[in-house]
Amino acid sequence: MSGWLIVLKPNPIFAQKPFLGLALFASAIVLAPWIVGGIGGNYWVRILDFALLYLMLAMGLNIVVGFAGLLDLGFIAFYAVGAYTAALLSSPHLSSHFPWIAELFPHGLHLSVWLIIPIAATIAAIFGCLLGAPTLKLRGDYLAIVTLGFGEIIRIFMNNLDRPVNITNGPKGIRAIDPITVFGVDLSKKVDLGFIQIEAVYLSYYLFVLLALLVILIAYRLQHSRLGRAWVAIREDEIAAKAMGINTRNVKLLAFALGASFGGVAGAMFAAFQGFVSPESFVLWESIVILAMVVLGGMGHIPGVILGTFLLAGLPELLRAGIEPLQRMLFGSVVLEAEIIRQLLFGLALILIMLYRPQGIWPPSHQVGRRTS
Repeated sequence: MSGWLIVLKPNPIFAQKPFLGLALFASAIVLAPWIVGGIGGNYWVRILDFALLYLMLAMGLNIVVGFAGLLDLGFIAFYAVGAYTAALLSSPHLSSHFPWIAELFPHGLHLSVWLIIPIAATIAAIFGCLLGAPTLKLRGDYLAIVTLGFGEIIRIFMNNLDRPVNITNGPKGIRAIDPITVFGVDLSKKVDLGFIQIEAVYLSYYLFVLLALLVILIAYRLQHSRLGRAWVAIREDEIAAKAMGINTRNVKLLAFALGASFGGVAGAMFAAFQGFVSPESFVLWESIVILAMVVLGGMGHIPGVILGTFLLAGLPELLRAGIEPLQRMLFGSVVLEAEIIRQLLFGLALILIMLYRPQGIWPPSHQVGRRTS
């Protein structure tokens, strides 16, 4: 028997399973807006577009909060920086208020979206470093207070930088922002292929999906890299990490910078998608919602963050759409405004999650069944 060699041939069914799963995933992504649009119309496809923008923001915040353990309550500031960067670089605003720019660019800068994305990411990363540098020795509540103040400072600056030099146009915001154009196709207009017409919100969805997948891939690679392990070491025990030779100062700054760059990309897409930006879009509540997405899904776990993002982006809108018809059916009239009940249920759900599932709905495998004190 020792001379026999047994060769096991791979089962073609099992060999094809990864490709089958990938095909099903790709099909779900492609068909999602058509299914959602067929059921609820373009409004729900637009909600799906915003969910993808929130996903990019949540992935950025997950680097700071989930991987590095640095509580950031002002993350929306980087979203604002990216949005205003895109607005200034793709609108006639600067040419209208600065004569020397008007001489060079009479009709405005109008840069390509492929240039605006890296510029917005870079500027947001610089602001991330500016936030991170003074807060390197802060942790917990103190860091949260400082980042909250940073987010409010950025919003106040955006609200008041219309005098003596008009940079942001103050509370009136910046209008006439160029729509996203990809290979000559204007994503703000319907595309007629002859046999089918594709709505603008569908086109934006596919671009946002590609960017969100790229952000998820980068976050996944960072998590399993040497840098990602350094972040986890700092999160668990910063003193021990420093004793092991980790440069905690640089590693923390990288967490702030890389997380902020994701926020900058999302902000640039938001500005181009809306065609208008104003300070009211970047209030503290938005930072809290993004943090809730990360905490609800499971801090430090990318699939959990994805789940938390889509739950908190979609469920409030479902409640908004269903609460008033339900009240009319039960009471004959609307007793409470849908917005009040929506916020009440939203807050109640977060309280219950924190009480009975503090690690999140889908935490990392090593945290399953573990309660935090």
